[in-house]
Amino acid sequence: MSNSERRDGDKPPREPISIADKRRFDPDTGRVREHTPSEPVTPTPQRESQPTTSDAEMHPGERADRAAREHPDRVAELTADLQRVQAEYTNYRRRIERDRHAAIEAATASVAAKFLGILDDLDRAREHGDLETEPLRAIAAKLDAILTGLGVAAFGEEGDRFDPTLHEAIQHEGAGGDPVVGRVLRRGYTFGDRKVLRTATVTVVEGPASPGNVTGTAPVDGS
Repeated sequence: MSNSERRDGDKPPREPISIADKRRFDPDTGRVREHTPSEPVTPTPQRESQPTTSDAEMHPGERADRAAREHPDRVAELTADLQRVQAEYTNYRRRIERDRHAAIEAATASVAAKFLGILDDLDRAREHGDLETEPLRAIAAKLDAILTGLGVAAFGEEGDRFDPTLHEAIQHEGAGGDPVVGRVLRRGYTFGDRKVLRTATVTVVEGPASPGNVTGTAPVDGS
């Protein structure tokens, strides 16, 4: 039977490979050997390496767990940096939103202030009875509705307690200790969160002060 006709099961077994160490010097001691050992050296079989999963094939959570186990200090440092960046971004968004709201409020107040002269003209027309008929009455009503929608409110009425932060007094009458608004010459206006667009121009009447206003305490019942 030829080699080509021989089946796989009939192949003779392979002889084991042996390596003879014929080195003259002992690799461990460095001394010259007296004789060359003739015993073959059987090579140590190498362990098959375990298949490892690359980082690209791992789940993000598994990569994070692996990194946390291998570099705990680095993970803690990166976590602190991430928290700091998140806090800075949150503060940045709050500051931008606050500045945006302030810019819108300032622009609205600036536009509303330009209409105050028109409101003064309408107040004088109202005093003379010119707003009883159309078309001024409709115009005044529409303008008041627009400014009210923007947050503009008028203040300053006769009998109101005098407040130097809200009223501009051009005349004083009386000698008491209880100043009140006598006559409103020009109304004042506030905007939004009670911000004063314009103070009211008034006359002040000082009436007799009550005992509570003089002493700063409530009046005592004499009974």
